Amino acid sequence: MTDPRTIRAGQQSIAVRKDLRVPMRDGVTLAADTYSAVADEPRPALVALSPYGKELQALALTTPPQRRPSPMWDGCIEAGDIARVVQEGYVHVIGDLRGSGASGGEHIGNYNAGGVPLGQDAYDFIEWVAAQPWCDGNVGMIGISYFGSMQVLAAAERPPSLKAIFVSGGHYDFYETTYHGGVMWFMPRAAREGRGGDSGWAFTDGVKSRMLETFSPAEIKEKVAERLRDPDVAAWPNLVHVLNYPKNHEAWFDIVMNEVDGDWYEERNPVTLAPNIDIPVWLQIDQGRGWTMDGTIELYQALKGPKKLDIGPYPPMQSRPFVEEHDKMFRWYEYWLKGVDNGIMDEPAVTVHVEGSREYATGAQWPPKEVEHRSLYLRPRRALSFEPELMGAEHAAPDGFYQAPLTVTDKVEILSWSTAPFTEPTEMIGQGAAHLFAEIDQSDTNFILRLWDEAPGGKRQLVTTAYLKASHRELDEERTTEGDPHHPHTRAVPVEPGRIEEYVLRVYPFAATFLPGHRLVAELSNDEPLADEHNALLPPDAFHLPVGRPVTHKIYRDAAHPSRLVLPFTTGPATA
Repeated sequence: MTDPRTIRAGQQSIAVRKDLRVPMRDGVTLAADTYSAVADEPRPALVALSPYGKELQALALTTPPQRRPSPMWDGCIEAGDIARVVQEGYVHVIGDLRGSGASGGEHIGNYNAGGVPLGQDAYDFIEWVAAQPWCDGNVGMIGISYFGSMQVLAAAERPPSLKAIFVSGGHYDFYETTYHGGVMWFMPRAAREGRGGDSGWAFTDGVKSRMLETFSPAEIKEKVAERLRDPDVAAWPNLVHVLNYPKNHEAWFDIVMNEVDGDWYEERNPVTLAPNIDIPVWLQIDQGRGWTMDGTIELYQALKGPKKLDIGPYPPMQSRPFVEEHDKMFRWYEYWLKGVDNGIMDEPAVTVHVEGSREYATGAQWPPKEVEHRSLYLRPRRALSFEPELMGAEHAAPDGFYQAPLTVTDKVEILSWSTAPFTEPTEMIGQGAAHLFAEIDQSDTNFILRLWDEAPGGKRQLVTTAYLKASHRELDEERTTEGDPHHPHTRAVPVEPGRIEEYVLRVYPFAATFLPGHRLVAELSNDEPLADEHNALLPPDAFHLPVGRPVTHKIYRDAAHPSRLVLPFTTGPATA
């Protein structure tokens, strides 16, 4: 092994080892860089693994953290603050996954689901790190988003030297990472290709499409033609391009071609693998979009070992380079990697920042307080009320909107309903449901529901969201309970135009207190505005595939069709 070179970062000297070759069990080698203190003594190591390129992560040494909407914000600089890691007494090890960056081998499909399991590579990588003279044998992991998902995949393989993980902002259910309620989300395209503030994957000749590796050219041609028969896909230029030229967009092509859940996504789903994890796990996520909270909570519930759930405040986008949560992470690793009894395990298992009150709710489980699901009914004159409608549809006529495709208009039509101003603080923590009785004149549409906290002066903040592609309305009856609906998303069933259907949307988890004078506002559309109070905080590609056909929507909310929100109102103290 070559001797390290020394660099300066602020007031400290850092020893850097570049382009180390880490052997995998099948003979492939992965590339890694290490950063540590100059003093030659073994330390615990924090491992970061992704396909984003280790050189990109090294910019954390020279680029001050950027918050959105800074043009310098790069969503892929996610491996953490290198100088801080070294200062705290760890070796920071940053590796390129197989088929990316300077590593060998092939990366087939997303999370290498068509090749060697990434968890297997992580196992070999971690055990190699633990055996090096500069490591004391204790290994943790670091990094958000893709790096976070890699932590869970690694822990599920149970490498003996991996003693704990700290995961912030990870993505877990691989289908729900890209299809929210069956509606395609564009953000993974940015992370893989490099768009809208993301550098994307460090592509090499080793990155390949699983679809192209699995099916013959004739089969691919037929499957592409079928996918292009979806009017939403056919109307969106970028998707037409990726489907016609898949070798320019291998990883994104695979996602676009698999629009329903099933074996393609489930075989290495971190939530499915979670029961194999027995080391301590800290899961952290911020509020503001909902689906990332949902996956984080689902993973938390499946874990069997020591665990903590930490839900932070809005807004949802952390700075890049990623530096938030480091104080908590180092306390966690001080306890589990260095053996310092700092009291962290005496603190509550679940900590949730409650928007509005700006307080923290703590408890032993999710939700951290007792809750009761109560209904807020859609009423005439765009009202939300705890009282249901008593009149029939002939008197309480449905609300409606017509949405032309964005190929011919820039305007997104939005229906809204709101409560009267709250007269006392009203707290809600948990997930919920939206029951919409709707009639459409096409075979499909999107239902996009966003809940807002609106202050007396009109300023508002997003609370949570809900999405459902109408053809994905089928419920998983075994898992669905009041206020907690689940959809299998394993098939798309076209809607019969003109028929009134009940659509049950999953309202993603949230925690908010509506203060006196504030209103809860529910907005419904089938597309989403590209810039508003919330979306302006996000990268340009963080929106969903618009509907590509003209659709008329009627939302019934009469005595026979009780359209309503079912929301988690807290009723008691924190859980013990």
